[in-house]
This record gives sequence, structure tokens and C-alpha cells, in this order.
Amino acid sequence: MSIYDNVAYGIRLFYKISKSRLNAIVEESLRGAALWDEVKDNLNKSALGLSGGQQQRLCIARALAVKPKILLMDEPCSALDPIATMKIEELIFSLRESLTIVIVTHNMQQASRVSDNAAFFSTDEGRTGYLVEYAPTKKIFGGADRQETQDYVSGRFG
Repeated sequence: MSIYDNVAYGIRLFYKISKSRLNAIVEESLRGAALWDEVKDNLNKSALGLSGGQQQRLCIARALAVKPKILLMDEPCSALDPIATMKIEELIFSLRESLTIVIVTHNMQQASRVSDNAAFFSTDEGRTGYLVEYAPTKKIFGGADRQETQDYVSGRFG
């Protein structure tokens, strides 16, 4: 699909709106994902021509177009270079002013940089994905209550 169609997809599924309103939503969403200036002259080109970081921001723009209250990001910087990762993290900082963002990541450095609160989930005999500890990020990374959490965030296991 084109860059434009990627962003417009969810809107077209659920709403009947004018072309001018759809154009405005697409632009607003691409701006919200810090991608507009890079793609505004190529909206009808395939999204497959974008870099990995741009494709990730396009996915975020597609989500923003439907005005979510919560944005779930599963490994948002996986396989991205440091510059693209920085752009995604900057985007997370700007978006968290207007919506709740939940990030699932195994990257402890990233979790410590971009989150206000952190949760550590683990497994044991018969239980998969149980909550071990939840607290402000500074507490989790600076002195978690549970040894299992301290071991994980310090890299001693996992």
C-alpha cells in the first residue's frame, strides 16, 4: 500500500468522511508520528520504500489516525539502528503528553529511558507471564523490592 493508504486504512474501515477531512487526518497523523516532512511529497509511493525506522513511525501514524487513548508498542525499536531508535524514543516522549503508551521491551536501557512506570513479568512452575513487580521506573531500576526483579534489570539473568 502507499504511505497515504497505510494511514487512511483504519479511518476508511470505520468512518465515512470527506476526502478533504481524510487528507487532514493523514497529515495530522504523519505529523504526530514525526514523519510528515520526510514523506509529504511521496504519499502515493509504496511504504515498502521507507527505511525501517520510517516504517515503524508509519505504523505509529496509522494507529494515531484512529485517535486511540492507549497505544501499545511491542518492541518498538527492534532491529532499528541507533538513530532510528532515538527518533522513536523522542516520539514516545512527545506522544505521552496526549495518550497512554504501553511498551513491551526486553531492552532494559530503553525501558529505563522512556518509561515513567515499569512492570516486570516472569514465569515459574505452572505460571506464565505473572506480575513480579510494578513501580515507578526509578524504583525498579534503582532498587527494586524483589530480588528477581533486581537480577533481571541488572542483567544477572534473562
